Amino acid sequence: MLSTLIYRSQLAGSVSPEKLKALVERASIKNAKAEVTGILLYDGQHFFQVLEGSVENVHTVFQRISQDDRHFNLIELMRDYAPARRFGQAGMALFDLRDYQKHTVVEALLKRVTLTDERIRHDRVVKFLRSFVEGRDKETFIGIAPASEWTLTTPLTVSAVPPLQPAADQRCEFALQPIVDAANRRIVSCEALIRGLQGAPPADYFSQLPEGERYQADLHSKIYAFQLARHLGLREQTLSVNLLPMSLVMIDDAVEHLIQQIRQQGLRPEQVVVEVTEDEVISRFDAFQFAVRQLKAAGISLALDDFGAGFAGLSLLADFQPDKVKIDRKLIIDIHRSGPRQAIVLAILKCCQVLEITVIAEGVEKIEEWLWLEGAGVRYYQGFLFARPALNALPAVSWPARRP
Repeated sequence: MLSTLIYRSQLAGSVSPEKLKALVERASIKNAKAEVTGILLYDGQHFFQVLEGSVENVHTVFQRISQDDRHFNLIELMRDYAPARRFGQAGMALFDLRDYQKHTVVEALLKRVTLTDERIRHDRVVKFLRSFVEGRDKETFIGIAPASEWTLTTPLTVSAVPPLQPAADQRCEFALQPIVDAANRRIVSCEALIRGLQGAPPADYFSQLPEGERYQADLHSKIYAFQLARHLGLREQTLSVNLLPMSLVMIDDAVEHLIQQIRQQGLRPEQVVVEVTEDEVISRFDAFQFAVRQLKAAGISLALDDFGAGFAGLSLLADFQPDKVKIDRKLIIDIHRSGPRQAIVLAILKCCQVLEITVIAEGVEKIEEWLWLEGAGVRYYQGFLFARPALNALPAVSWPARRP
């Protein structure tokens, strides 16, 4: 099966035309042994390469390329399959854009393509090539500094408040994880993540509940989250709690119960953010929409959690107009190296900007992920890079900082 892979990267330092030619010749010899062909474009600063060959061989070649420290900001743009090679007669050829006049460069490049004219018009790889040659891809390219230039610093702060001890009859606990404004080094909110006793996974807690008690237990458990917020003195920061969407529908007066719990712990509804995910099918949209209106009328904010992980995210975004959107970890993971993820997240950011919806990137674990997201305009973050959840307590936060 013929596989196609496209990536772009940025040259580290500088290279003379002679050295670049020698580099390509050595790579071509290695690629020829693996029966991997394609073309390498270079504009004086950036590389753009198409690799074609068997799935296994293209993967092996790309792994070798990825480990080469002569370039950085390596972004995989496309992995696909094709019935024929697009550069069947070119081998692994170098196409230096600086050798061509701007109005002739596209035509010169297309002469290297061994497809029919009809296929060239509709081929995705050719469209990618045009975009790079014409500079249209620069609109979405976000260059980041190497991660080696950054480190993490954790201020030495000792909490005066010990962890909250669960009551004897309590069936669940909560772990707090901060949501941070990294640029200004401040915690803007905390998410209360439900856990079983002694920090057991949430699935363990819910699996012990009879099916008929699931929604009632979900709603009732939030009183422990609000007690924890009061114990830790979270009077000014917001507190995010997760609710199954149907808990707001299946339990009579669910919103009133929630407001009562909030006020009993000395908190204000304006401090609370209710997070719902698109994982659970909402079978009664009208009832859920009414509950959302009640939440907002009371001052409680609504957030869509794990946005992008399910099938209903865009519909929920249109129908319920949340105050916040939390981009799912599946879209965040290695986003600095994934062109498709970058395109999706940039579209989410643009959409939310137009709708004045706050965006939070969750599950951030790598400096490189944060660097790319920061460059894209994301302001708020949650993830292991900054702090892991702490059971019944508020964890210390680590902040990215440039190395001296």
